[in-house]
Amino acid sequence: MSEKIDVLLATYNGEKYLKEQIDSILNQTYQNINLIISDDYSTDGTREILKGYEQKDERIKVYYQEKNQGYIKNFEFLLKQVTSDIYMLSDQDDVWLPEKIEKSYETLKNENADLVFGDLEVVDENLNTIYPSFNKFMLLDRKIKKYINTYKLNYLYNCITGCTIMSKKKFIEKVLPFPSTTKYMLHDYWLGIIVSIEGKLAYIPEKYIKYRQHGNNQIGTDKISHKFNKFEQVRNLFIDVKLGVFGAYLDNNKKFPKELQKLNNDAYEYFKTLSQKKYFNFRGWKTFHKLYKTETLIYYIENFLIMNIPLIGKILFKIKYVILKIMGKR
Repeated sequence: MSEKIDVLLATYNGEKYLKEQIDSILNQTYQNINLIISDDYSTDGTREILKGYEQKDERIKVYYQEKNQGYIKNFEFLLKQVTSDIYMLSDQDDVWLPEKIEKSYETLKNENADLVFGDLEVVDENLNTIYPSFNKFMLLDRKIKKYINTYKLNYLYNCITGCTIMSKKKFIEKVLPFPSTTKYMLHDYWLGIIVSIEGKLAYIPEKYIKYRQHGNNQIGTDKISHKFNKFEQVRNLFIDVKLGVFGAYLDNNKKFPKELQKLNNDAYEYFKTLSQKKYFNFRGWKTFHKLYKTETLIYYIENFLIMNIPLIGKILFKIKYVILKIMGKR
């Protein structure tokens, strides 16, 4: 008999696409599942849809929150409801291809992994392809292939998309609670880094999810920095993100090995220093190198200039911005 798997679905005002997503989960080739749903106090027709499904399929259990708590806390609640040894995360507006659970489970077992994640096909609201590969579009594929079996994969920034995750219940106690002091440390980011420290990750390059982008996504393919036309905006965002990430690491420093505990502190102090430097920074270059040495040379140089020599970075940013604007990419 196949092993029971808990699929965790967080919903909030998702009536437009919810039925299509639930049907794609219930119609998987792998049928031995519990579909555990937590609705985050929806005010549209979501709850009526869920009540209808709950009545017709015994595999479904729905929790109705009495107030809106946000999607990260909603996923935290769902993780606390897991009873099976294996669980998966799901968004409310995607479509799973029929083999998604089966292929994820096969990879988890064959690779003896503790967390499996994969690529996605990015589609519009009508499921027309926008980008054949999310990870290639986000420039994540190289790093995933090179650092899949090390914490370096998910340490500097997130390479794992939550709705592709299958993982083991035994790590939930280590993962919870999710960091709550910054909006830049998302639940999938945190899951990836914590499991990678003590467990093994595996990657599925095939796309078993149609990752729908429709303008109302809470998380998606939008690159915030591309909206900015001033260098200072980009630099401030980069620094704020890293202060949030490494601040979250420091808040949970005991969960990291000793060598990373020191790097967490050094990194936070480095980015704190950067926030006070307007033109040049000559401190913490060794810390920068430790953080960015896993990146491509171009990415390394770009970020070095942005962080440490913003006076030069500003000039190069203006040139790049003009070129991209001429090309119609801004």
